[in-house]
Amino acid sequence: MKANSSKHAAGNTAVLENAQPQTTDTLLVGLDWGTNISSVLASLRGTNETLTKELIPTVVGYANDDVLPGVLPGDAKILVGRMALKHKSNLKLVRPLQGGVIHDTEAAKTFALNLRDLLPTGSREVRAVIGMPASSDLVARENARNAVRGVFHKVLFVPEPFLAALGVRNETQLNDPDYQDPVLNSIYIDIGAGSTDVCLVQGHYPTVDDQLSVPFAGDAIDQIILDRILAEYPESGLTLARVREIKERHSWVLAEDGTTRAIATIMVGGKPRKLDVTAQVGAGCEALLQKTFEMTRELVGRANPDTVAELLRNVIVTGGGSLIKGFGVALQAKLIEEGFESPQVRVLGDNYKDYVAAGALKVARMARENQWQTLLG
Repeated sequence: MKANSSKHAAGNTAVLENAQPQTTDTLLVGLDWGTNISSVLASLRGTNETLTKELIPTVVGYANDDVLPGVLPGDAKILVGRMALKHKSNLKLVRPLQGGVIHDTEAAKTFALNLRDLLPTGSREVRAVIGMPASSDLVARENARNAVRGVFHKVLFVPEPFLAALGVRNETQLNDPDYQDPVLNSIYIDIGAGSTDVCLVQGHYPTVDDQLSVPFAGDAIDQIILDRILAEYPESGLTLARVREIKERHSWVLAEDGTTRAIATIMVGGKPRKLDVTAQVGAGCEALLQKTFEMTRELVGRANPDTVAELLRNVIVTGGGSLIKGFGVALQAKLIEEGFESPQVRVLGDNYKDYVAAGALKVARMARENQWQTLLG
């Protein structure tokens, strides 16, 4: 998730200073509430031990009216996360978030309550730092507050790009003059399901002016691939869910040599057929690469010229779209072709979901008492 007006950001820029007194009577939570997958870390205040580390699909399933007794575990009316996906054929699936912000408050509340059940809360006060898009408005933050009211006692909303940079930061190298601190100067690129966000992180909470966001990301690629496959193989009856599986297995860029092929097994008329979908998958991935490059180029143009050289040495790519094979190398090549000097693009890899939650937990440990928002009711 994501949040922060410039006023809110300015009021919290000192979050890393004058940390609160440390006791273990409070459970601290770092939450990356994602559109498709959510990551949560928890530890007791005053300790560095991680008590909870979970990745949960951000989905809530409501039982269909005609489901028979004994089909769903415990004849549950609602299932969340992996259990919802396991039994999806007998559920109406709802994703509480779209584009990183809540669009179904009831489902978001149900998901948050399930999340709390994963935490060793006991009788402790529970405080959560929650990542939100830097472009989030007051309505988005209020919806988030309403969703976690009664789940957490106190919260703090922080822009996701800052949390990711803080999560990536290696504190043991801060005194190394050659270390490129991502918190001080970096370009953070998050390619999610619903949106691609490119953000400047320069030592303060990013505001809307520091970020570009477009609703073109994983879901849009899926649609491009689906449309092109159906145009070539109209009898396949392919679904978006199956296309997503094909993309996650076969996606790449920089395959001009033709040696890499995407051969997918697709059911046609109830019979499996192996189809070559190389061109279709490639078209979707190349479209995302070009859009990301254009956004990065535009945001670099907004930065202070004195910071550009250092920014370009710290281009960080994350999100599900970053797992497209060769994406980081291809983006770096495009930046070089554009004439930028010595850009260095880093892809966070399969564990990219860990960084926002880790950064959120760091903020929770260091936040001052007057920065926490108390949730009443």
